[in-house]
Amino acid sequence: MLLITMLSLFSFSEISLDTGGLNIPYADKITHFIFHTVFVFLGSLAVRERTRGQIGIKKATIMILVLAIIYGIIIEVLQYTITMDRHAEFGDVLANTLGAFAGIILIRWLFSKEKPLKWKF
Repeated sequence: MLLITMLSLFSFSEISLDTGGLNIPYADKITHFIFHTVFVFLGSLAVRERTRGQIGIKKATIMILVLAIIYGIIIEVLQYTITMDRHAEFGDVLANTLGAFAGIILIRWLFSKEKPLKWKF
């Protein structure tokens, strides 16, 4: 989380990356989506692990979903208020939110009633 926060708030305008003419439309939105999908997926598992299974997977996913959405909004607000060359975008917040919901769908699909998540402590 610290690395993503730093990458989101620091300027990289001096760094020039040669992409070799590769142009991926909406690459930044795809990155936001994937990050928040992974954030919710791993975060939910981490909450379950830290609480030794006392918090159910449903409650863990909802907690992490809310945290991921709030985190995404805070990063965009910080980009708008404290950075000079970074821009806050509603599209980023939307990509973050959709990615967070995708993380919930992924974890619930992988650990459905047919394949329950078993915790041994």
